[in-house]
Amino acid sequence: MNFPSEKDVLSFIQKADTPVSKRELTRAFHIKGDDRRPFKKLLSQLERQGVMSRLPGGRYTVPEGLPAVTSVIINEITIDGDVIARPMPWDEAVQGPPPTIMIMPEKKGHASLAKGDEALVRLKRDGDTDIYSGRVLKRMTHETNQFLGMVIEGQKGYRIQPTDRSSRHEYDIAQSDLNGAKDGDLVFAIPLSAKGRHKKEARVSEVVGHEDDPKVISLIAIYEEGLRATFPPHVVKDAEKLKVPPLGNRTDLRSVPLVTIDGADARDFDDAVFAEPDASPDNIGGFHLIVAIADVSHYVHYGSELDKEAWLRGNSTYFPDRVVPMLPEGLSNDVCSLMPQVERACLAVHMWVDKDGGLLRYKFVRGLMKSAARLTYDQAQAAHDGQRDDVTDPIYDTIIKPLYEAYACLEKARQKRGALDLDLPERQILIDENGDMTGVKNRERLDSHKLIENFMILANVAAASALEDKRAPCIYRVHERPSTDRLETARDFLETFGFQLPQNISEPRQINHLLQQAKDHDYSQLISMMVLRTQAQARYDPNNDGHFGLALKKYAHFTSPIRRYADLFVHRALITAYNLGNDGLGKGEAERISETADHISTTERVSSGAERTAVDRFTAAYLESRVNAEFEGVINGVTNFGLFVTLNDIGADGLVPMRSLPNDYYIHNEEQHALIGRKTRLVFRLGARVRVRIKEAEKLTGSTVFEIVNAKKGADIPGFQLKPHLSGRKKSSTTRHKGKTKTSFKNKKNNITSKYRGKKTNK
Repeated sequence: MNFPSEKDVLSFIQKADTPVSKRELTRAFHIKGDDRRPFKKLLSQLERQGVMSRLPGGRYTVPEGLPAVTSVIINEITIDGDVIARPMPWDEAVQGPPPTIMIMPEKKGHASLAKGDEALVRLKRDGDTDIYSGRVLKRMTHETNQFLGMVIEGQKGYRIQPTDRSSRHEYDIAQSDLNGAKDGDLVFAIPLSAKGRHKKEARVSEVVGHEDDPKVISLIAIYEEGLRATFPPHVVKDAEKLKVPPLGNRTDLRSVPLVTIDGADARDFDDAVFAEPDASPDNIGGFHLIVAIADVSHYVHYGSELDKEAWLRGNSTYFPDRVVPMLPEGLSNDVCSLMPQVERACLAVHMWVDKDGGLLRYKFVRGLMKSAARLTYDQAQAAHDGQRDDVTDPIYDTIIKPLYEAYACLEKARQKRGALDLDLPERQILIDENGDMTGVKNRERLDSHKLIENFMILANVAAASALEDKRAPCIYRVHERPSTDRLETARDFLETFGFQLPQNISEPRQINHLLQQAKDHDYSQLISMMVLRTQAQARYDPNNDGHFGLALKKYAHFTSPIRRYADLFVHRALITAYNLGNDGLGKGEAERISETADHISTTERVSSGAERTAVDRFTAAYLESRVNAEFEGVINGVTNFGLFVTLNDIGADGLVPMRSLPNDYYIHNEEQHALIGRKTRLVFRLGARVRVRIKEAEKLTGSTVFEIVNAKKGADIPGFQLKPHLSGRKKSSTTRHKGKTKTSFKNKKNNITSKYRGKKTNK
C-alpha cells in the first residue's frame, strides 16, 4: 500500500465513528519500519494546520468532533420518547450550534434520564455528520460541588481561590488539570479527592474569563447564580425574523401623542403615556389617561422557543455595567421598543380618573402606535420646571403639562389610600467606559419618576381589575402585611426613640403616621430602615391577597412584559378574556399558573441576589486601592460575631469582626440591638454613627472588613434609654475574651439570634 496522503488520513478520521488512536491509524495504513517517522511527522503537520486535533489520551479527531467519552446534559425528550443531549460545557456564541447526541436506551434496571440530567456517555458518530449516538456510562450528580474561583500562580505552582466568601479553603491545581487556564483566569473547578489530610486539590472544568476583563465582576454573579448569560442561536434567529404587524384589526393610536419617559441610559422603551382633561361634563377636573405597553405577546407565543427561554429566565437582571435580558435584543431593543416616530404594536389601556385620582373605568385595546417623543426623566422635569429644550418646548402645553396635571390627581389618590411612604435613598454605582467603578451617588427622585410610577401603578390596578371582572386567570403581585414577630421587634426598638407603632396594624397608613412624626428626627433614616425590615417580600401568586405596601386590594404586573414574565402572562390573559386576538393564553398555560408564579418568584429572588453580590464586588474593587482610608458610617447590623457598618458616602457594607473590638466579654443584647462589654461597659449599638478604617477589600468575593477608629470609646446613640418593661427580659448572650467567643444561654427557649441586614422590598 502506498504511503497515505493528507487527504487519505483526514478522510479516514472523518468517517470513523469515534476518535482514533495512532496505533489504529498505523494499522489502517500499514505503516511499518522506516515509514513510522514520516507518518508521525504527517500527523503533527495536520495537527498544526488545525485540520485535525489530538484529544487527551492521544486520540485524533476532526476539530469539530467530540471525544469518545464526554459529559452531556439532556436538553430535550421528544413526544416519541427520544432522549436528545448536548455536550457540556458548550459555548454556542463561540462554537456555534452544538452537535446532536441521541442517547441510546439504557439497560433494564437503569434509571431513565430526565430533562436537565447530566451524564457521562460513550459516543459514536453517524458517518461524517454532526449527529452522535451516546451510551450512558454514568449518571452525573451535582455532588461534585463544582465551584467558581480565580487561578493564582505562585512559587509552588497553581491554586484556585473560590469566589464564595464563605469558602475557607483554597485548592491546589496540577498544571495538567489547568485545562488551558492561566494566572488570573476566572474558572469553574471541580474538587478532587484529597490526597493528604490538609491538602485540597481541584481541576479546571471551564474558563470563564480573566480578572482584567471589565465585566468579570458581573460574570461572577451571573455564573454563581446560574443565570443564562447568552441566548441559544436558534432563539436569537427567531427574534431577528419578527416584524411589526400592519394595522389590521388593531386600534389606530398613531395619531395619539404618546411619549416615553425613561432613564438617560435606557435602551428599551416598553411603556408610553398620554393624558388629557376628560371632556365629559360628569367628570369635571378628571382626566383621560392612556398607558400603552409593547405588545410582546404578539411576538412571543406560549410554547415557542422564545417563550420557553423567557420562562426559564423569568425576568431581566440588572447589573451596574450590563443587563442579562429576558428577551433577545432583536425584541427588547428593536420591534418591542417603543422608539419615537416608528410604528409599534402595543396593548393599551384607556383609564378615566376623577379629580381626586379615583379610577372610574377602563378599556383595554390592542393597537398600533407611533411615539411622539423619547424623553428622559431629567428632560421632562426640566421642562416642567421651565427649562425647555428643542424637544420639549413644542410639546410642553399639549403633552407634558397635562401629564403633570394628571399626576397631581393620582398623587392625591396615593396619599389618600395611605401607601407606605419610606423615603430611603437609592444609591447608583457609577461605572466608567472601562467598566470600573468610579464612585456612588444617590439617585435623584424627581416628580417625573413619580409621574411614571403612578401611571404604571394605575395601569396595573386596571389589569388586575379587568381580569377579575372576567373571572380570568391572573398572576397577582402580592405583598402581605408585616408579621407580628417583626412588628414586635421593631416596636420595642422604636419605643426607645419615643415613637410607638400601633398594636394592630392592618394598613400602611398606620405606619406612615409614625414615619411622618420621625421625619425630622436625627435618626429618621434608621427609623425608616427598621420599618422597612418589618416588611414581607413581595411575590407572584394566582390568588389575590392584596398589596399591603401600595395599599391596594388588587394589583398585577402589566407594564413591563419585555423584562418580566408575569406581565407577559397578564397580557395573554387579557387578550383571551377580551377577545383581542388568537395569541392569548396557550393550551395548558392557565393550568400551569401556580408553577409559573412560583418559578418567577424564585427567578426574581435569584436576580436580586445576583444584583446585590455584583454591587458588593464592584464596591470592594473600588475600595481595594483605599485600604487604610477612613470613612464615616453607621452600624446597620449587630450579630454575635461582630458588627456590620454601612459607609455614608458610598453605601458599602462591611464587617467589623468581634476580634477587632477592645478586649472584653461582649454581651449580644438583642432587646437593645447592641454589643455591650461586661467589664468596660462599652456599647456598640445599631444605628450608632462610627468612623471606620478599611482593613480588607477583595473584589473576588465582594467582602470588606472594617475597623472602628477610636473603638475604645464605644459607639452608642446619645440619649438612648431602654424602656423599663424591656430591661428585665432574659435573652441569649454572646461573649468574647482575648479573641475567643462563647455563647451562654440564660433562657434557651428564647435563644434566637437576630441579624439585621438591609433588604429592599420590591413593589
